Amino acid sequence: QVQLVESGGGYVQTGGSLGLACFASGRALSEYPIGWFRRPPGKKREFVSAISKSGMTTVYAGSVKGRFTISRDNAKNTVYLQMNSLKPEDTAVYYCAARSGTGYYINSNDYDYWGQGTQVTVSS
Repeated sequence: QVQLVESGGGYVQTGGSLGLACFASGRALSEYPIGWFRRPPGKKREFVSAISKSGMTTVYAGSVKGRFTISRDNAKNTVYLQMNSLKPEDTAVYYCAARSGTGYYINSNDYDYWGQGTQVTVSS
């Protein structure tokens, strides 16, 4: 079983950047496709981005495409989410998630393992 821990959240002004990291322990991260999700205040959890096990395939929600970049370093057991040109509507708790399989997954119900989340706040 894999355990996930997110880090890198914080407070930033509109237009700023933040980088999130998702560190895996217990099992090799290379076994799992990874997804990033977020829960804005008062809203449901939503898909942000996903990456295949090898890192060759990535996918983004339309709201973040062109601003966010997902990547992974399997040797470091870490997946990253670089967030640029941040907007107040990006304010949320960000979660990484893992599941067994191939390809990528955009539905939160497809994921079996979740981190505790990290808060990102973007001021206007």
